[in-house]
Amino acid sequence: MKKLFTKFTLLFICMLGLAFIIQAPAFAEDPCSALPAGSAAYKAAGCGGGTSDANLPNLIKNILFAIISVAGVVAVIFTIVGGVNYMTSSGDAGKIEKAKKTILYALIGLAVCALSFAIVNFTINNIINAQSSTQQDTQKNTNKNTNKNNTQKSNQQTK
Repeated sequence: MKKLFTKFTLLFICMLGLAFIIQAPAFAEDPCSALPAGSAAYKAAGCGGGTSDANLPNLIKNILFAIISVAGVVAVIFTIVGGVNYMTSSGDAGKIEKAKKTILYALIGLAVCALSFAIVNFTINNIINAQSSTQQDTQKNTNKNTNKNNTQKSNQQTK
């Protein structure tokens, strides 16, 4: 009965922690709807076309960061539980060994969370940079072709 109570208490603490980690959306007005389309303020606020493709990697990044953060919180909780079990073992060798393993595995889980955070951040940032450089290259090529066509037209008109 005591183990069941401990498990439910731990589950309740995790759920309570999730309530503080996961933020409710703010139902504020979209700043783009209040600005006239095409104005300098509209562009400065980041409004305009082409944002849907760039938001997908950021959305994936935010979801993965939330999952990794929850896993990190769980690893810290298990580290604390292992420490409490170690301190309350009353010299029992079996309980001490179990507490040490709990702490060890929780710290390994915390290290995995930290490394996965770095890997996800690196990967998603490279994807975003690759997309933006591809778009910039496409825009440069379009501008070059437009300038070339304009030069050819002006040369034909002067002849």
